[in-house]
Amino acid sequence: MQGKARPAATAEQALYAMDRMIATAQFGQQDIARLLGLNVTDLTCLGFLVEAATAGESLVAGDLADRARLTTGAVTGVLNRLEKARYIRRQADPQDRRKVRLVMEESALERILQAYGPFYERLGLLFADYTPDEVAVLTDWFTRAKALLQDSLDEIRTGVSPSPPSDG
Repeated sequence: MQGKARPAATAEQALYAMDRMIATAQFGQQDIARLLGLNVTDLTCLGFLVEAATAGESLVAGDLADRARLTTGAVTGVLNRLEKARYIRRQADPQDRRKVRLVMEESALERILQAYGPFYERLGLLFADYTPDEVAVLTDWFTRAKALLQDSLDEIRTGVSPSPPSDG
């Protein structure tokens, strides 16, 4: 499959387009959270729980706190709201009664997909417009950009600059 002709773009134009997409996504998350009866932090945490459930994992509150970079106290509030909204339930860990596993309610994924489904269908059509090699480049870029963003956020949160990559 040969790729379509794409308009030329500079790195500055790509950065601008990315900034606009991120800004739109941030406002979109607020709208989706409201649609699902949540706030943005709760929606983000719900996303981590969906990701874990999809991978066949179950999380405990401490796992979620680490992933969301929240205190365990803040995560308790999130879990209380997610449970009240019937997205999750807490279940005792059979191996360690001190731990409580977080389990998605059966209807939760369907409710989430009602909100995200149309957008993800559109994204699927957009990705279909690219060759496998182009999708590989996009995936590589998103993965590497996320790592750079994480390093920058770590630096902001800790005040410590990450070590530069070594040359080998």
